[in-house]
Amino acid sequence: MDLTQMSAGQMVSGGDIDASTNRERTRQRRLRRPLVIFSVVFSFLLYRLITDNPIRPGIPAWLTGSPEIIIAVGLISVLGAVILIPLLTTGRSPHTVLRASDSKIRLDDVVGAEQTKREAIDSLNLFLMSETFKSEMGGTARRGVLFEGPPGTGKTYLAKAMAAEAGVPFLFVSASEFQSMYYGQTNKKIRSFFKSLRKLAREEGGAIGYIEEFDAIGGARSGMGVSSMREGSVGIVNELLVQMQSFDLPTGGEKFRAKLIDWWNKFMPAHRQRKRPVHKEENVLIVAATNRAADLDPALMRPGRFDRVIGFTLPPRTDRVDIAEYYLARKNHDAEVTSELIADLTAGYTPVRIEKLLDEALIIALRTGRTSMQTKDVLQAQLVTEVGVAQEMGYHPDERRRIAIHEAGHALTAVLTRRDVKMASILRRSSALGLVAHGDLEERFLKTPGDARALIAVALAGRAAEIQEYGEASSGISSDLALATNIAAQLVGQLGNGPGLLSLEAAAMPTAANLVAKVLADDASREAAEGFMTVGADRAAEMVSTHREALLEIADGLCINDELEGQTIKEIVAKYADITERRGPVRKAPAAD
Repeated sequence: MDLTQMSAGQMVSGGDIDASTNRERTRQRRLRRPLVIFSVVFSFLLYRLITDNPIRPGIPAWLTGSPEIIIAVGLISVLGAVILIPLLTTGRSPHTVLRASDSKIRLDDVVGAEQTKREAIDSLNLFLMSETFKSEMGGTARRGVLFEGPPGTGKTYLAKAMAAEAGVPFLFVSASEFQSMYYGQTNKKIRSFFKSLRKLAREEGGAIGYIEEFDAIGGARSGMGVSSMREGSVGIVNELLVQMQSFDLPTGGEKFRAKLIDWWNKFMPAHRQRKRPVHKEENVLIVAATNRAADLDPALMRPGRFDRVIGFTLPPRTDRVDIAEYYLARKNHDAEVTSELIADLTAGYTPVRIEKLLDEALIIALRTGRTSMQTKDVLQAQLVTEVGVAQEMGYHPDERRRIAIHEAGHALTAVLTRRDVKMASILRRSSALGLVAHGDLEERFLKTPGDARALIAVALAGRAAEIQEYGEASSGISSDLALATNIAAQLVGQLGNGPGLLSLEAAAMPTAANLVAKVLADDASREAAEGFMTVGADRAAEMVSTHREALLEIADGLCINDELEGQTIKEIVAKYADITERRGPVRKAPAAD
């Protein structure tokens, strides 16, 4: 097969490839060996028959003894097996061998992320054609590929598709299965895994090993310049480093023949000495997956090991359309549920999360006696999966009204700041007594200080509405204040909107909680963040005061119906204010409580 036919990474090589040629050569050799053995056995039996001296099987004398001896021997054998068998198997590789027929997933089932898929196919093709690639072009195929990305982005899914398409043994193992309570057994399991890979590669022309959650054994060793927690011990990482370079090591038979040749050459002159056997490097591809690539040991990432990193990211809208179309083709749905609708609703979702959202929508539809999902089912499923199941709390009338006023304040300011309000509710979900689900009009990957200030205003609008109608705010504003504080801290300590341009996020362990602590610990930064909060609170108070009629009408609707759809809220606000929609930045925002 011509190497140029593998270009563009659109297909997996098939037909006359190096792996299939080597597999056929091994198959013929496998048939010749038993033929020789059987011929020897047949010759021996024929000899015994011709010489008229048939083999007479005998019974061991100890089997003819008393029953007590037989029972004792049996019990001792069972006890020995119970004790010895677990010890003998502690160092065995825990992998599972998968064949093409074992996986129903094909590369055609991997939708979206075309660039990632193309990179994986290129690595697979070079693996299958490694000999031709080396002989014709002088290149060396990849021996280690690292799949890196957040959970649920399709790393294992793509690996299973590769296993189905490759046509060679696929050894699947979780890194945690290597770990053992016995000292040295983890290293022994790793050696056994790579030994099985090399053996299958010799027998079938190639083999692929897939290690899930690779960071469990590949964590950085001490002193390697990584400040995070290191879960892999020094010995385990060292074993991995050695085994990744073991594909050119001779087999046991080759070592034995080499020793015989060395012994022979001691007695022979130079022109009569024989050459040692030359080992052919096994065609092995190691694929490892992790969502914590930064924690891996740097030596594992050097050329010759896992030198190719294929990144898996959250799918953008174009990929979400393809993913939704793939899943909708397999699930009952009305015509109103389109792939574009699902893509708009699922910004920041992984492919797995999109599938589970549609499954939850089908469950909701089935609960109401339907076998096909509708748009309202998808919206309800999104609330259930993101926030929780709605519960009627039986509020006191005054408390019910206060919660409605609070959520109406969030909904009003969200509409006025050009947010895409999906619904408002005063039903309890998880720990929230009510919520307003809102997002952005379009998907973008950057946020501006103006966007952040608008979100602060939306978060503080519930407090402003309560103060306006009741003269004081209730305990329901606690989560709103926490959200607004986080956004203000990001403005000051992360986005350069504070007293200086220094980033407080640059310090070690830049989590959101630590960023807030750093901002609050610095007097100037704290004052700047407080300023953003004050401005946001004043802005929210002005909005709910100016459009008080819309606020009260939304609150009335919530008191009557418990929930209002986003379109209904927009229509109410439109009667009192100009809310002509404009295209704005898109970013998945948390629901305001």
